[in-house]
Amino acid sequence: MAILTGSNKIKTAVFISGTGSNLKSLIKFSNLKKSPITIKLIISDNPKAKGLIYGKIFKIKKKVFNFKNKSVAEKKILLEINKNKIKLICLAGFMKIISKNFIKNFKGKILNIHPSLLPKYKGLNTHNRAIINKEKFSGCTVHLVNSRLDSGKIILQKKVEIKKKDTSKRLAKKILAEEHKLYPKAILKIFNL
Repeated sequence: MAILTGSNKIKTAVFISGTGSNLKSLIKFSNLKKSPITIKLIISDNPKAKGLIYGKIFKIKKKVFNFKNKSVAEKKILLEINKNKIKLICLAGFMKIISKNFIKNFKGKILNIHPSLLPKYKGLNTHNRAIINKEKFSGCTVHLVNSRLDSGKIILQKKVEIKKKDTSKRLAKKILAEEHKLYPKAILKIFNL
């Protein structure tokens, strides 16, 4: 297995909207010798996203874009991404849907982590829907982003058992813990490491 040094690691941007717990786990992963990525940019649509604090803590450039006009925001993000030579985008709790145009114009890979076993429960409120439908399992999926919501090629999945006493909040917590482990594994897998 090749050990990558800082200069030949894949420049990565992480897009967040909230607490940034997946961002934090990706930053820790990026600092490992075996990691193929280096996180150069944090992008958010939410100026109050708690995860932006990790930009300060780990000295990573962070930018907030207003999505009132989506196409303008996306053009600005693409400029920023090209300027920073980003080749991988990791969506980590980013609550905006990226347009076909953005996907077409980005010269790299876009990954997303989704809190269900896709193709089941695309979109929002995944935990609640799984519990209401009396599923035995839920979990999380890392997939490539294409122009259809939560429909890209699946890289890796992790199953989580739904217990009788699980609320959607409790299930969310269990799945999030698995997300933190799955995302780095999926990145290693797509770069064949």
